[in-house]
Amino acid sequence: MTDFASLAPVAIAVALIVAATPLVFAALGELVVERAGVLNLGVEGMMITGAVAGFAAAHESGSFWWGVLAAPAAGAALAALFAALTQGLMSNQVATGLALTLFGLGLAALLGQGYSGTPAPPVPRLAIPWLSEAPVIGPLLFAHDPLVYLSLALVAGVAWFLSRSRGGLVLRAIGENHDAAHAIGHPVVRTRTLAILFGGASAGMGGAYLSLVAAPLWVEGMTAGRGWIALAIVVFASWRPWRAFLGAWLFGGVTIAQLNLQALGVAVQSQWLSMTPYLATVLVLVLISRRGRRGAPGCLGRPFFASG
Repeated sequence: MTDFASLAPVAIAVALIVAATPLVFAALGELVVERAGVLNLGVEGMMITGAVAGFAAAHESGSFWWGVLAAPAAGAALAALFAALTQGLMSNQVATGLALTLFGLGLAALLGQGYSGTPAPPVPRLAIPWLSEAPVIGPLLFAHDPLVYLSLALVAGVAWFLSRSRGGLVLRAIGENHDAAHAIGHPVVRTRTLAILFGGASAGMGGAYLSLVAAPLWVEGMTAGRGWIALAIVVFASWRPWRAFLGAWLFGGVTIAQLNLQALGVAVQSQWLSMTPYLATVLVLVLISRRGRRGAPGCLGRPFFASG
């Protein structure tokens, strides 16, 4: 008989935050890219590249912070290649994104060969005296690693940028109608390139969270499809930052649920439980597809050709 009384709600909530944080980074980055009208299917490759780069930098330097700097730089470097191909050479966005995912997975496997099974440097905690020691509230709100708080700040920053700033308005206008935006003088290619670089850096940071915090060691293929889940979250959120944040927590909750059910010895084969996050992703995409492209940027995935 399953003993649900053995579950520790606070520990589960903390595990949920850890599971959701890499999805928050990756989904927010892709959301900005898609609001600019670009479809980047290379998120998985950028995440795994950031994961291995962040781990390697942290391991070689002995500092967690060097890993935090290296990961977004590696993700942005792969994103720069995507931008050069899709914005400069006008290659197909879907094919290029898929190719970069395969390239990133292969590159990470090559670079990470010497780090398999090696532990990462310790992660600093932003523990606030007295508050972090408070029961329930302390471990939930005041005793996390710095990247958890950075992800929250990123959500608020992206939401403000897209809704309140002139740059966000220009980016959204380009995503809705790049020809009209170009006609009134907005730099379409430059804006999209900057959005792509931001998306790659965010995906790289999500990968670093996996290799430095969530499971502080390097394992080949450790992103395990989270880049694809991030793509689904963007659609699920209707291209809105706070909905993407909630979507990341929802999908993170599915992951934690299946892990806890396995630990409780639920009479279901472990393979079925491991499939649940991805089955949930497919289900969400099927349900959303029934409503069509409602909420999607008007020029999403369409190449831009300057007319003059």
